[in-house]
Amino acid sequence: MNKDIINKNPMFSGYASVFNVVDQHNDIVAPGAFKKTLANNKPENIKLLWQHNHDYPIGKIIKITEDKKGLKIEAELILAVKKASEAFALISNKAICGLSIGFNVVKAVKNRKTKTRIITEIDLLEISLVTFPANKESQVMTIKSI
Repeated sequence: MNKDIINKNPMFSGYASVFNVVDQHNDIVAPGAFKKTLANNKPENIKLLWQHNHDYPIGKIIKITEDKKGLKIEAELILAVKKASEAFALISNKAICGLSIGFNVVKAVKNRKTKTRIITEIDLLEISLVTFPANKESQVMTIKSI
């Protein structure tokens, strides 16, 4: 495999999930919700997709951490993949900047008063670049072309 091609792939970082924000599904992800899934999975096991479409993997997660704000990622877009090249053009020009998580709920508590679901444990499957993130604060923060 040609390392020159690999090294020319652009990288981006951002928050795939931001804690304590009511999203469009009335879900709130609580701090610590990713702790177990991150302990049980390497970053490369979490897939990077285009618009949550399993037919469109567009790159790979390089680093994934939970900090005080939320789930922070660093990812690489594989430009040899057509959708990744399109995604790079869109995020580079700020046409889209949303990030979103695909997951299974392991533990959650329903708040009947606020009609929200507080998710305290998540089984993370994938992270997607999306046009409309459910959590409006989940965004690409930086992008760099190598």
